[in-house]
Amino acid sequence: MVEKLDVAIIGSGPGGYAAGIRCAQKGAAVAIIEKNSIGGVCLNCGCIPSKTLLASAHIFNLVKNAGVMGIDVDNPRVNWAKIQSRKEAVVAGFRKGLAGLIQSNKIKIFKGVGLPAGENKIAVQGNMPAEIEAAKIIIATGSVPIEIPSVRFDGKTIISSTEALSLREIPKSMVIIGGGVIGCEMASLYSSVGTKITIIEALPQILPFEDEWVGQLLAREFKKTGIDVITGKKVTTSEKSESKVKLSLEDGTIIEAEKVLVSVGRKAFCDSQTIKNLSLAMNGSVIKVNDKMETSVAGVYAIGDVVGTTYLAHGAFLEAEIAAENIMGKEARIKDYSLVPKAVYTFPEVASVGKNEVKCKEAGIDYTVGRAFFRANGRSLAHNETVGEVRVVRDKKTNKVIGVTMVGSSVTEMIATARALLGCNEKISEISFAHPTVSEVLKESWEDAFGLSLHNLPKA
Repeated sequence: MVEKLDVAIIGSGPGGYAAGIRCAQKGAAVAIIEKNSIGGVCLNCGCIPSKTLLASAHIFNLVKNAGVMGIDVDNPRVNWAKIQSRKEAVVAGFRKGLAGLIQSNKIKIFKGVGLPAGENKIAVQGNMPAEIEAAKIIIATGSVPIEIPSVRFDGKTIISSTEALSLREIPKSMVIIGGGVIGCEMASLYSSVGTKITIIEALPQILPFEDEWVGQLLAREFKKTGIDVITGKKVTTSEKSESKVKLSLEDGTIIEAEKVLVSVGRKAFCDSQTIKNLSLAMNGSVIKVNDKMETSVAGVYAIGDVVGTTYLAHGAFLEAEIAAENIMGKEARIKDYSLVPKAVYTFPEVASVGKNEVKCKEAGIDYTVGRAFFRANGRSLAHNETVGEVRVVRDKKTNKVIGVTMVGSSVTEMIATARALLGCNEKISEISFAHPTVSEVLKESWEDAFGLSLHNLPKA
């Protein structure tokens, strides 16, 4: 029997389930096809488990430093089994809740591999095979970790981020190849619980998509916690034994560790049979789409990591909204991906939105920068979380703020406020920020971009 529906979505990650719910809310009959667990990478082996583990590491760091706050805690220690158990419970609970949410919107869930089998048709392969006929199809099949030829994954000693989130024991030492978001977050996590961490980044700085000062500040703070950061060098070979991995760098340096985490990024995943059956136009490994999330095939859309735009869950949410609006007859377009915030849950956190200084220079924009520091913020001082700063970029021609970059405590929570205010001028002075709050650092840096800071020293 063929299931006839309005919309069929392959993949149940943030993009897939969000698109499905939005289409269902607007009256469509929807199916979601998922080959693994509901929620995709983000829920099962990405955003949620990593942030749950980092939350435990954060609490441990607070306890270790409680003496500074006048709280004496003797010999705090990590119960890694309980930390992992809590993480698994959080993920399982979220997964159950999400499945219920999807079904409450009258969306049918099909478990198996969804392969387009012709115009408007999808064959579901697995223990419960099915045939689906849908007027519109959304491909939301996500991404997989990138492997490098010189250091192949074995899932035990040479691991990806997936295995790093489920280690049964805390390793004594770990080399992390790649100083991007995943690498830096895992460095913060494992260093906090006692692992000796070395990051190797081929580019000149860690977090290479951010301005130079961000990478420098984070590297400095990492060094204080015992994390070694090596930049501008590549790994050339790896050699495994029963208890360790030996890595050779291009300058001849040898580094050994119990575990090697390869975190050089993720790549879009789309089944080759899907590409062939639909004759999809591709840009390398990513599906080619327009600003309405339409592929080269009429009636077929693609969103999330599989289109290679942001590799962020909230980026997929945005694309899901765009695709759903177009499917349901209302035109919508992606306007500016720089307005999708970036958030890095390291210690300290990093967040940014809009254009940074590098992008301004590349675009030939005449700009100025406002700055404010956490060490001058009352709430940050009270909490003994004084590391970091906020920089606000103002376009001199338009007199508008076009970008904000933050490093410090709670910045991943503040970045949405920065996004909402982007494009405003000095009138931020008319907005009252509660005092004392960490968010005052944002206002102070914003005012500084216009020469109106109340608490910064006058500029020469």
